[in-house]
Amino acid sequence: MTTGTTPLESALRDSTLRDSTPRESALLDSIPSRLYIGGEWVAGQSGATLNVYDPATGDLLKSIADAAPADGVAALDAAVAAADEWAATAPRRRGELLRSAFDLLQQRRDDVALLITLEMGKPLAEAAGEVAYGGEFLRWFGEEAVRISGRFGQNPEGTGQMIVSQRPVGPALLVTPWNFPLAMATRKIAPALAAGCTVVVKPAELTPLTTLFVAKLFEEVGLPGGVLNVITTSRSSEVTTPIIADPRLRKLSFTGSTGVGRVLIKQAADNVLRTSMELGGNAPFIVFGDADLDTAVDGALAAKFRNTGQACTAANRFIVHSSVAAEFAHRIADRVSEFVVGRGTEPGVTIGPLIDERAVDKVDALVHDAVARGANLISRGHRSLRAGSFYEPTVITQVQGGSDILREEIFGPVLSIVEFDEDDEAVALANDTEYGLVSYVFTENLARGQRMIDRLDTGMMGLNVGVISNAAAPFGGVKQSGLGREGGAEGIHEYLSTKYTLVPS
Repeated sequence: MTTGTTPLESALRDSTLRDSTPRESALLDSIPSRLYIGGEWVAGQSGATLNVYDPATGDLLKSIADAAPADGVAALDAAVAAADEWAATAPRRRGELLRSAFDLLQQRRDDVALLITLEMGKPLAEAAGEVAYGGEFLRWFGEEAVRISGRFGQNPEGTGQMIVSQRPVGPALLVTPWNFPLAMATRKIAPALAAGCTVVVKPAELTPLTTLFVAKLFEEVGLPGGVLNVITTSRSSEVTTPIIADPRLRKLSFTGSTGVGRVLIKQAADNVLRTSMELGGNAPFIVFGDADLDTAVDGALAAKFRNTGQACTAANRFIVHSSVAAEFAHRIADRVSEFVVGRGTEPGVTIGPLIDERAVDKVDALVHDAVARGANLISRGHRSLRAGSFYEPTVITQVQGGSDILREEIFGPVLSIVEFDEDDEAVALANDTEYGLVSYVFTENLARGQRMIDRLDTGMMGLNVGVISNAAAPFGGVKQSGLGREGGAEGIHEYLSTKYTLVPS
């Protein structure tokens, strides 16, 4: 375990004050600005730079290497070169390295939480929550590395013994999103490494610094060179296309929009790659007439406004029984009025910025469309007057069928309510979407809750809870919300292939 002076503490002694606090400046100075390929920090072959900005202020945080396609191929070269040795590394050793990375992350948790807030914008308390959540994937899959198992038994005919074993899939390309820059990286890196796969990680252009931080942690705990490679780029398609087309790549994992996911699936088809796709969502949040409204309101606030609404699991459509709709909306509006909008590092802030101005434009257009179609705006519903990409937390009732806000993923702090009278109507409204990631149901009737588990077309469901993600649980959706599962006992199998051997008796 690493002890003594941390890189941040060393940088803090020598930091110069930018348009930020000395601690922020020192933290940013401690983050590598180069690509991590083959265990070395290297400059991009084009010499281009990628600027990373604070969404709360628009200020430049740091300039880093902007990878070219040749850098992506070099990263795959390194992953391929390290693949056989890493696959042959004892599972216990792989698990120990993941556990060491977890321990080091806990030592640096305040640093990485601040980094997440700076480049992504979420309030510092939520960033700390992401560090706890993201770290659990390192610990969980460090434990799963030694539990990869197969089976052995006689065949039915009695003529031989069947051996079923698991092998690493091979080099993997991991493409991560901007909204949970730590957790989405560890949720992919940890099971891949635990399974014995080497990886190339391509983080989102908007939030690459946290992934560089993670690479530095793995370097410090002694992960062999080439096992983990990180390429940061503003030209994602240009860089990833030749990697995906390379027959040496055997696995592609992507988290992001359904539109981009469809393109990547088509590209992956040429080499019949194993794929994991965690794509868009349009989560229904159903409140039945018998629900405990205190519990439902708490769940709604967590499901909607966590991460400023910028989560694929965020509740998108609140489907509320007409008998409690007015009271539910009133309680929600009262709580939302207490929210504080601001830069995530400011004390008391509960709603941070959206990731950029395009996100603000989209949210604002969805709100205006709903109101134009007859919805009732009962809380805020406009851009913030603050500088930066902020949108005021908003509550809308009486949303009419056909409104864009019911079909599109909002990805912002807007809670929209539609009413229903019968259970079948609620189910029909909930399932009326191409997506099927997660649903939320609030009812005190256990039998009704069980029926909803069976009837709602989603890969996950929260019953009387508003936050369901856990490293020990399988995360993923159905329909156009994706393929495969991340987390849980299922997560490591995304990076394993099954081999059957027959031995004659």
